[in-house]
Amino acid sequence: MTRRAHIAMFSVAAHGHVNPSLEVIRELVARGHRVTYAIPPLFAEKVAETGAEVKPWNSTLPTPDDDPSAWGTTLLDNVEPFLNDAIQALPQLIDLYEGDEPDLVLHDITSYPARVLAHRWGVPAVSLSPNLVAWEGYEEEIAEPMWAGPRKTERGRAYYARFEGWLRENGITLHPDDFAGRPGRSLVLIPRALQPHADRVDERVYSFVGACQGDRTAQGAWELPAGAEKVVLVSLGSTFTRQPAFYRECLRAFGELPGWHTVLQIGSQVDPAELGEIPGNVEVRSWVPQLAILRQADLFVTHAGAGGSQEGLATGTPMIAVPQAVDQFGNADMLQGLGVARRLDTEEATAETLRAVGLALAGDPEVARRLKEIQAGMAEEGGTRRAADLIEAELPSDRR
Repeated sequence: MTRRAHIAMFSVAAHGHVNPSLEVIRELVARGHRVTYAIPPLFAEKVAETGAEVKPWNSTLPTPDDDPSAWGTTLLDNVEPFLNDAIQALPQLIDLYEGDEPDLVLHDITSYPARVLAHRWGVPAVSLSPNLVAWEGYEEEIAEPMWAGPRKTERGRAYYARFEGWLRENGITLHPDDFAGRPGRSLVLIPRALQPHADRVDERVYSFVGACQGDRTAQGAWELPAGAEKVVLVSLGSTFTRQPAFYRECLRAFGELPGWHTVLQIGSQVDPAELGEIPGNVEVRSWVPQLAILRQADLFVTHAGAGGSQEGLATGTPMIAVPQAVDQFGNADMLQGLGVARRLDTEEATAETLRAVGLALAGDPEVARRLKEIQAGMAEEGGTRRAADLIEAELPSDRR
């Protein structure tokens, strides 16, 4: 029996990075550990519901309610904010944990200060990855071609110099790429089925535990309307939701479709008035209890974020993947390759195409068979309990 330990979790204020960790944190608390969770105030209430002690700190990153354009358009636009935020966050976190150092650090892949703090405190660090991880050959195949251009620019060189200088100041000699992308130990909170080149992932470092979803009852319930025979959920997640034209195509595709009920989540950046007349079989929401709906859904139109993708797989729901940014394009391709989804880029997602593809997927017995097969494989990965077991195995020996 592992004795009570202090485990500290660190993340950024983004749904796709916080949500995957919550059930793991809840399980660790239930096992009797003291868990602190360092997170900006925007997510304090959600984190506190797990039983963890919230350690609030102020972030400079764009929030989920900000326009996605705040992230810029280039690779350096995307990565510089994380380094800037890490540098200003580290002194805050040092102060927060002064005299309250943990026995083990858990951290999201974007939380650079966490790995620095673990080094500073001399305690183990375990990365919780909410999306794909690097495989053997990743640098040569993906990272180096992607960075070839930016590295040659003055701005790119300055970014690396600043990152390396910050690491050196904190006693870390790793190259920034290895520091950010090659953890010493990692739990991967996605199904192995969603991992590209899974056979080339180093299993000494990375353990796939699959979906850690819990029952999500705190998010609310959803009831199938009377008379509805089939349900389609449309959601582009929490960030890249400013897509009124796409939502109008979805209304044309599934509105008034006999026997179908449509749930359309539009986020906080779109006014329902922009959508025009709403058909009677459609409910428009800014937010929905996604997992509760997917458990009853026959089709999921998704942006193919890591969280939504695995929720679709876990509930056995055929998907139309309409990727918007970052890893979503790769996830969409993986889902299509698994035989459980069709990828449509936004410009292809017309009402006619959405309807034809959606009806074909929902009525295809081979898609249903593949989904059941993948569900069975996910069940064997262990989920939340296995994640907690593996975390406890990393605790210092006097805390085991």
